[in-house]
Amino acid sequence: MAKERFERHKQPWTGEEAGKLKLLAGKGQGIKQIAKALNRSEESTKSFAKQQKIAIAKKR
Repeated sequence: MAKERFERHKQPWTGEEAGKLKLLAGKGQGIKQIAKALNRSEESTKSFAKQQKIAIAKKR
């Protein structure tokens, strides 16, 4: 299984992206959906959310 490649590798987060992350997390979206919407990796999204103290719903 090949890993997806992200064009934005190690790029700084913008205020717009942070706002969208907060909005999607508030709507109860899971990490996969949020990462895909932001065109970021799940790890990057998860670590940025933790850094910004944004709670992301755990989908099971």
